[in-house]
Amino acid sequence: MSERSIVVISAGLSQPSSTRLLADRLADATVAELAARGITARVQNVELRDLAHEVVNTMLTGFATGELAAALEAVKGADGVIVVTPIFSASYAGLFKSFVDILEADALAGVPVLLGATGGSARHSLAIDYALRPLFGYLRADVQPTSVFAATDDWATAGGDDSHPLPSRIRRAGRELAETVADREPAAPAGLYDAVPSFSDLLGPA
Repeated sequence: MSERSIVVISAGLSQPSSTRLLADRLADATVAELAARGITARVQNVELRDLAHEVVNTMLTGFATGELAAALEAVKGADGVIVVTPIFSASYAGLFKSFVDILEADALAGVPVLLGATGGSARHSLAIDYALRPLFGYLRADVQPTSVFAATDDWATAGGDDSHPLPSRIRRAGRELAETVADREPAAPAGLYDAVPSFSDLLGPA
């Protein structure tokens, strides 16, 4: 079986977090769909709450270290990325945007990205289309057609009912991401070519 790398970025601030719950459900759906295609998935979870101080330090210094540096490298080498943020004041969370701001300019260029968001009510669901999609379009990510928004009430009413719109949409979103990832060659691990010298380096000074 071939293998793909899926990075799951969750920007929930509370513990437990409905944002992390949605991220995990989307990851599970994607992994299941990849497995149905004979592909194993290596999933790495990036919990921004745990990296908040490092994110701020990196914005101030320009240099990422430790677990944050590893998370940024994982994003660069991912075959697919799932991002989920809570919606505050009609847009994505500040911590989420700060993490996106410290990504390298081309880190998500051409990378399949599945968008998810959580909020107190369905009134916030449009934030995915007017805030998240433009952001990842600017980053030249391959944003998947189906996004998933989960309001607080959705978790109470969905339960184990597979006919509920939320589980159904999660499955569809996971299927779309899996199809896109499966149709592409595996990404080269981040940093694999960083140490390869150019011809000018090999030839030395003129």
